[in-house]
Amino acid sequence: METGKVARVVDPGRRWRGAQVAETAGISVQQVRNYVDLGVLPPVERTPAGYRVFTDEHVRALAVVRRMAEGHGWARTREVMVAVHQGDLAAALAALDAGHAELDRERADIRRVLGAFETVVASPAAVLPAPRRGARIGEVADLVGVRTSQLRLWEQRGLVRPVRERGTGYRVYDAAEVRAAQVVALLRRGAYPFDIVAAVLDEMRTTGSAQRVRAELAKREQELHRRSLRRLRASATLHDYLRHLDPAPPG
Repeated sequence: METGKVARVVDPGRRWRGAQVAETAGISVQQVRNYVDLGVLPPVERTPAGYRVFTDEHVRALAVVRRMAEGHGWARTREVMVAVHQGDLAAALAALDAGHAELDRERADIRRVLGAFETVVASPAAVLPAPRRGARIGEVADLVGVRTSQLRLWEQRGLVRPVRERGTGYRVYDAAEVRAAQVVALLRRGAYPFDIVAAVLDEMRTTGSAQRVRAELAKREQELHRRSLRRLRASATLHDYLRHLDPAPPG
């Protein structure tokens, strides 16, 4: 077999009605027909009367589709299975690799957010609390050691959220927003990108305590592990299906 191509093994086996195929996956007959039309399932032959003829191959492919959807989601499952049934192994593998790479990026992001958060926790608290009336932008800039233009940029990005003073329209930062400005300044000096800074601030605003932030990030990491295992099982199922289509190794 030429590398990058999948040669389908034609083994008619048992003949199935559309309703029987649908029943194996708990879906409607129309969904089965849609899968065939989309190329997610192999093509079907028709009887002289126009009836679709399903075989063991379609039942096997449908089981793969269901497992793939559990691990990779419907959009990528469709992309992969269409490529497989078109004989384009390279495109199918590229789509799979992209899915696993996404999980790797998510895992790296969680580690980076946790690292950034620990940097914040280890830093000293605000040495100058905002006055009762709140602090204006110049005071906050002096406190955290940045220019007022940087604070305006951070506000545009949603990182700090000062309110506007009635009458004057001046920005006013309460104690929480002064602390947020300090966190942004600290992480930006550490070369953390804005998306990580935003993630840390979101966690701090949502959960409040350091223990809860750590617990939430640990929970997300565990969910990522579960998703990774589901994706791995789906890819293994697809590998078995490819071997069924072409028992000969590539090349």
